Parts: sequence; structure tokens; C-alpha cells
Amino acid sequence: MKLAEALVLRADTQKKIAQLRQRLERVVKVQEGELPAEDPSSLLRELEQTLDEQTEWIRKINRTNATVSFAEGLSISDALAERDRIMQHRKLLGDVLEQASIKQDRFSRSEVKYERTIDVVQIQTKVDALSKAYREYDFRIQELNWRTDLLEE
Repeated sequence: MKLAEALVLRADTQKKIAQLRQRLERVVKVQEGELPAEDPSSLLRELEQTLDEQTEWIRKINRTNATVSFAEGLSISDALAERDRIMQHRKLLGDVLEQASIKQDRFSRSEVKYERTIDVVQIQTKVDALSKAYREYDFRIQELNWRTDLLEE
């Protein structure tokens, strides 16, 4: 099995856990004299089994990510951490740009006038470079996920 397939199966377990939670929330309390639409005990057992399954996928995926080389001196786990750093940096700079671009309307001379304290063009150039770096990292990670066999043990 390829790493990418295991990632899809892990995502499936995450969705199933969310669905089981919703189903449980609907049946843990009923009006006196009523019966729940589903058996809560059965749902709890299914939830525990699905959590165990998810944990097993996570272990195998993490083991594979930590072991397989992404680039010289970097594992897939290292690449994921770097990709996340790039995404966070890009998001933070994007938020700064958003604040710098908020238009302040002045209706009289007595109202406060705001001025930018940053070089918007320079930061936008950095955001664009980070976006490109993120896309490149993500593409290489996805490609490797489809070429890498999942480590079972």
C-alpha cells in the first residue's frame, strides 16, 4: 500500500469519527418514555474501534514519514514541518497586508488619518514567494506519497 492511500484511509476514519460523534449526540438523551433512534452502546463500540483504526493508520504514517527521505538530510516529516512553517509565515504576512490595506474613511479634518508603516509591495512579493514555495513543497510531498510504500512495522 502506498503512503497516499493510507493518508486517504486515515482521513476516512476522521470523517467516520465525526459522524459517530454526531450520531451519539443525537441519541444520548431522549424524552422520558422514548427510545433512542440508535443503540448508544453499539455506537460507542464502533467509535472505539474506529479510534483504534485511526491510531494504527497514524502510527504507520508517522513511522513512514520519519523514515523516508524527502531530500538530502530531510525526512518527509521534516518536509511537512517546513511546509507548515511556510504556510504559517505566508498566512501571517497575508494578515499584515490585510490590516495595511484596510481603508480608513475620513469624513472631517478632525478624524484620525492613518498611514502605512510597512512596504506593501515588498511584503506582497514575499507572500507570493512563500506561496510558490508552499506549492512546490506540497507537490513534491504529494508526489512522494504516491511513490512511497507504507511501512507496516
